[in-house]
Amino acid sequence: MTATESSDTRDRRIRTRRGAATAVVAAAFWATMVGTTIPTPLYPRYEQAFDFSSLMVTVAFAVYALGVVAGLLCFGSLSDRLGRRPVTATALLLAGAAAGVFLAADDLGLLLFGRVLSGLAAALVTGAATAHLTELAEPGHQVRAGRIALAANMGGLAAGPLLAGALAQWAPDPLRLVWTVDAALVLVTLLLLTGVPETVTRRAGGRLLALSLPRVPAEIRPAFLRCALAAGSGFAVLGVLTATTGLFFADVLKLSTPALSGATVALAFLCTGAGQLLARTLAPRPVLPAACLGLLVAAALIATAMLAGALAPLLAAAICVGLATGLALGDGIALITGRVAAAVRGQAFSALFAVLYAMLALPAIGVGVLITAVGRTAGTVFAAAVAALVLAVMASLPRRP
Repeated sequence: MTATESSDTRDRRIRTRRGAATAVVAAAFWATMVGTTIPTPLYPRYEQAFDFSSLMVTVAFAVYALGVVAGLLCFGSLSDRLGRRPVTATALLLAGAAAGVFLAADDLGLLLFGRVLSGLAAALVTGAATAHLTELAEPGHQVRAGRIALAANMGGLAAGPLLAGALAQWAPDPLRLVWTVDAALVLVTLLLLTGVPETVTRRAGGRLLALSLPRVPAEIRPAFLRCALAAGSGFAVLGVLTATTGLFFADVLKLSTPALSGATVALAFLCTGAGQLLARTLAPRPVLPAACLGLLVAAALIATAMLAGALAPLLAAAICVGLATGLALGDGIALITGRVAAAVRGQAFSALFAVLYAMLALPAIGVGVLITAVGRTAGTVFAAAVAALVLAVMASLPRRP
């Protein structure tokens, strides 16, 4: 064997190991996110089994997002100090614990506890796995690593309601079986993760729990605020869709079809991923105006779906809000990546996602309160509020980007 052949063989082995490690980290990211959306098509059945109100359904959803915000604020930089692999493993353990809580759940309190654990798992894995994928990538392939992270994230969010809806529709014991499957997925990826190389040298000292309030550089704050509010408006709609679509099918359409309600939410998440890819394709052209227009259309479609009690406008709204949210989020990510120094970029990303997940949670609770008070009209009120916020963002856009 010549020296050149030996070098080629070694390079192939390195690429193979990189590829295998990348696949495992992406699978861990995916498996963690699957559990965060599994309850979506099951909420009507939990409501019947545990006898709680529509308001508590939205609260059960919202505590997940609040858990993500708390995790971002308290543990956002943990993988920089302890390493990517142990933090991802911790996220998988939390996801497995959440599945165990849901398996044992017999009242609302345990559901809420399980949702908090899911939120903390999502907060830990999002930063650690994304950074790990970037560091495992071959030089010059970081963009591809970002796309893999996006696919794992949005793919997991979409797979959760699809899996839960299908098992609830066609398999026995829908409130237990899906969590057994989820726990098995988590366990398999956790075992595979032990063979993945670490990419960060662990730093001695430092506190495990370190509250870090995110900061945004002053020079980008106006543009950041516009992106965050536009994407946040989309996240608010996604949150309400995720929390209430199952109720809409059961209470308004009178359809016991968890597979279809899960597919509706999955469609919104898949379109969100597609919108982010579209934003990268269109860069550096401004995409925020198009995102705002898409959100206005989505708000109108949601109002139509609620007033008419019709499925078609809801499906169209899921597609529209997903694409528009992805465009706005992609614009925000590009803003931070291109105009914020690497030393403070992590804080800016934490600020962006803290805003987004706060807007994912709080409007869902508001809609739950409105549903209790005014019934189906709550959807129209919510759509009007989203439209007003988006119009305010559009009015603040600079005339010349």
